[in-house]
Amino acid sequence: MANYIHVPSGCPHVPKIDFTVIDSGYRDGALRLLQQLRPKWKPEHVTTQLFTDGITNKLIGCFLGDTMEDVVLVRIYGNKTELLVDREEELKSFRVLQSHGCAPQLYCTFNNGLCYEFMQGEALDPQHVCNPTIFRLIGRQLAKIHAIHAHNGWIPKSNLWVKMRKYFSLIPTEFEEETINNRFQRDVPSPRVLEEEMSWMKEVLSNLQSPVVLCHNDLLCKNIIYNEKRGDVKFIDYEYSNYNYQAYDIGNHFNEFAGVSEVDYSLYPGRELQIEWLRAYLEAYKEHKGFSCDVTDKEVEVLYVQVNQFALASHFFWGLWALIQAKYSKINFDFLGYAIVRLNQYFKMKPEVMALTLPE
Repeated sequence: MANYIHVPSGCPHVPKIDFTVIDSGYRDGALRLLQQLRPKWKPEHVTTQLFTDGITNKLIGCFLGDTMEDVVLVRIYGNKTELLVDREEELKSFRVLQSHGCAPQLYCTFNNGLCYEFMQGEALDPQHVCNPTIFRLIGRQLAKIHAIHAHNGWIPKSNLWVKMRKYFSLIPTEFEEETINNRFQRDVPSPRVLEEEMSWMKEVLSNLQSPVVLCHNDLLCKNIIYNEKRGDVKFIDYEYSNYNYQAYDIGNHFNEFAGVSEVDYSLYPGRELQIEWLRAYLEAYKEHKGFSCDVTDKEVEVLYVQVNQFALASHFFWGLWALIQAKYSKINFDFLGYAIVRLNQYFKMKPEVMALTLPE
C-alpha cells in the first residue's frame, strides 16, 4: 500500500523556472515570468490584477490590455506554507488532473509558486452550491476525479491520519501577544484533549469502509468555477489533493457550504439536499468506474452516514491547519478565530453524527 500519486508517462512536462517572486514586487516578478511564457507580450501592455489575496497564497492575473481572453495566473505561495503543503505532491496532482481534463493547463513552476491557465467562469459562493443544477454538476465532477486511477498497481492508502498527526506536531503552544495568547489558552482545547480526539477518530472512522480515492481535499466554494455558458464546473487549487477517503472529500465539501470569511453552519446541507447530491454523485462515480449506473437507496444511505461522520475529521483537520497559520501566516485573516470555530463545530457535531448508524 502507498499514499503517493503516480504520474503516468503520458502526462505533459512542466518546466521549472529558477526564479523567486518577492511579495513587495509581485508585478515585476510576474512580468519576468511572462518573458518566458508569453515572450511576444510587451510589458507596457500587460495588465496585472490581484485576483485574490487569499488566506494561503497570492494570486495575480496577467493579460493584455483589458481583454481577458488569454490570462496567465501567477500563484505565489504564502509564508511557511511548505509546513502545510507537500509541493511535490501538489504538482503531481495538478499534472494527473490536467491529463484527465479536470484541471487547467499548468505552464510552469518557479521557486515559490506556479503559473497556470485561467478558467473562464464564476467562482462560487455558499448560495450557489445549494442550487440543484449546480450541486449535481459538482457531485458529478467530483465523482470523475474520484474515479481517476493514479497509482501504479498498488492499493492506494489515505494519508489523512499521517498528515493530521504532522499538523498536530506543528500547532503552537503559546503566542507572544498577550490578548491572542489568552484567547488561545481559553478557547482552544488542550493538546491532551486534541490528541485523544485524533486517536478516537482514526480508530472509528477508519472502520467505516469508505473507499480510498484520489481526492481534492479542499473543495471550498471559491475553488469551484461554474461556467454557465458551457453548463459545467471545474475545480481549482490542488494543494491538498492526494489519496484520501471518499467520504472525507464529500464531507469536507458539505462543511464548506458554511463559507470561510463569515462562517454560518446553519448553511450545512440538510438530509434532503445531501441525499439528492449523493445519488447524483454515485450515479456518475459508477459510470466512470464502468459499473451499472443503478444506485440503490441503501448505497446512498451508507454514503450519507460515512460522509457526515467524516465531516468531523474535516473540521478537526482545518482547525489544526488554522492554528499553524495563526502562528506563521502574514495574511490579514483571523486564523485563530477560524480554528476556534472549526474545533467548536467538531465537538458540537460529534454526538449528532455519531448517532447515525449504517443500514444493515
